[in-house]
Amino acid sequence: MPSFPQPGTVTICEINRELVTTDHLSDDQARDTYAKILGTIFSPVPFESENLSSTIAEEEVILQRKGSLGFVSAALQSLLSGSLRPFFQPADVKLLQDADLHSVSWHHHKQILAFVSGPHHVTICDYNDSDGKSPCILTNESQKDVKVLEWRSNGGKTLSVACKGGICIWAASYPGNVASVRTGVTSSTLSRGSGTRWTLVDFLRSSDNEQISALSWTSASFESSSFTIWDVAQGLGTPIRRGLGGISLLKWSPSGDYFFAAKFDGTFYLWETNTWTSELWSSKNGLVTGATWDPDGRMILLSFSESSALGSVHFASRPPSLDAHLIPVELPEIKPLTGSQVIEKIAWDASGERLAVSYRDGDELYRGLVAIFDVKRTQLISTSLIGFIRGPGDNPKPVAFSFHDKFKQGPLLSVCWSSGFCCTYPLLFR
Repeated sequence: MPSFPQPGTVTICEINRELVTTDHLSDDQARDTYAKILGTIFSPVPFESENLSSTIAEEEVILQRKGSLGFVSAALQSLLSGSLRPFFQPADVKLLQDADLHSVSWHHHKQILAFVSGPHHVTICDYNDSDGKSPCILTNESQKDVKVLEWRSNGGKTLSVACKGGICIWAASYPGNVASVRTGVTSSTLSRGSGTRWTLVDFLRSSDNEQISALSWTSASFESSSFTIWDVAQGLGTPIRRGLGGISLLKWSPSGDYFFAAKFDGTFYLWETNTWTSELWSSKNGLVTGATWDPDGRMILLSFSESSALGSVHFASRPPSLDAHLIPVELPEIKPLTGSQVIEKIAWDASGERLAVSYRDGDELYRGLVAIFDVKRTQLISTSLIGFIRGPGDNPKPVAFSFHDKFKQGPLLSVCWSSGFCCTYPLLFR
């Protein structure tokens, strides 16, 4: 039977397909469970949750980039700024809240967690730092209306933050190794205790003070009709019109051979990056609200705005072939157990063995939980429900969640809850 956390309890971790719960959050519970295995405690990080849910409901577009492309080099990290405004009518605004939001991000190689903790704030918690239990809150006069954030893949401790008017670039500073600030930038340095200091080293200003609403070392805005390629070293942008308006979500495959682009009209594209050709697909279950690649880049898992089932696009042969098939992935326990008709958000662990799912509405007893599935990848994807994660506080709902991609001991899921806590859950099954 799937693990079910009773009302009034909170989830601590998974131990061999059993989701462990307790009556209240405490480091003692972590010591008695997963810390014996990991030697690390991931303490919950509190934040001011007021206005965060309403801020997240306004998110428009997610653009995530993994791997590398030919036009990106060490000297030129590209950031793209695009547009949706000309493609929206007032009645379409309600669709914006269905787009996923990348507002929780783990550093790619270290145990450093960053998440959007308020309309203008980002919180960083370094679990490797001796002062890691004293999170650092990043704030600056240039950092307004924060939407999404992303760590730089191979750039040390560097974080990009999408906000109103541009992109804030933060970098870690150490004694004797101070981060370099670009000339003309109104910088600030923030720290907690005697540990790492975080410095605003650059602000990439968007044209016409646009709201940057999608980011992953590339960015997009719903307030412009052009893309802009940024030279981050110089802080200069070159507008390029590409006509890719209406994009709600874009995900690069792990190898960079493919990318997936979804639009608000329910269509989506599969692109291959060797010859830059694409194929158009359409959905009968509403727009694509979430997309996540498997570790090998052989398939991409999709969620839809009007479905309690997922879909997986399987590539029949190697790149640059676009020969693919869309196959339904049923989550048979979700509808009868929760009463929910719609999957809201998804996250897939980099090992491909754990899938986190949130869902909309449903039975009051199951409302606000995150479902955890065991995933088997053969020719087809099969899932089995392990159980549910319940957050702390009164009526907690998952606002955003993300897996650590490189945590060696097993899947590591972080969830920002509407009750004002960002909690991390080790999922240990080996």
